[in-house]
Amino acid sequence: MWTCRISSSLLLLLLFFFFIFFVSSASAANTQNNPADQLVVVLNDNRTAHKQSALYDNPGLACIALQYIKAYAGNCDEVDTKKPADSEFAETFAPNCGVQASTLTPITGRLLGCQSKYVSPSEAFSDLLMKNSKSLDILYNKNHTEVGAAVSGSDGGAPYFWCVLFSSGQTNTSFALEGGVAKVTRPGCFSGASDDCNSANSLYTRHQLWLYAAGAVTLVGFALGL
Repeated sequence: MWTCRISSSLLLLLLFFFFIFFVSSASAANTQNNPADQLVVVLNDNRTAHKQSALYDNPGLACIALQYIKAYAGNCDEVDTKKPADSEFAETFAPNCGVQASTLTPITGRLLGCQSKYVSPSEAFSDLLMKNSKSLDILYNKNHTEVGAAVSGSDGGAPYFWCVLFSSGQTNTSFALEGGVAKVTRPGCFSGASDDCNSANSLYTRHQLWLYAAGAVTLVGFALGL
């Protein structure tokens, strides 16, 4: 039996690189793993596979999709029985997002799902949003030109809502944002705006944090010969 001991200077160096890796990984989780962006990718891949055009990811429309979710106030049971009033788009959703009301265009379709368990964007698309033939008709509608997606938990936790709104507006002119930037509201995130998601992605980030912490403890224990 023998024990490997690492010098204090080498230990500090290893912990330094470990910290850098942790920071960079956590940052990537927040900026590159937005589930709403991933949902749009899955949706567009599915459309192009069926010889339909990919849709423009409009951040203004996506922000409104997040407001659409908030209108349900965490009530999963109302997803199939209730829709926000049309007047809410101009009176509530647009102002909350910083979308110019004069640039709102008709919604040509919606996909909305909710459940208690958080799943990946691809699973949400196939298992939650593609409910029946009507969902497929909405997905492949030729009148769509743009899309916006959002995902949010209630107060940062379950239940989890996934929403996709479609529109026939003109790219870069419909759902125009005041100052060119959508207002970020929490909890939740939306596509098309490099928005980091704190309600859904927190599950991923928390899991990664535990892994990093366990790795750090193991490293220190090894260095001390425990």
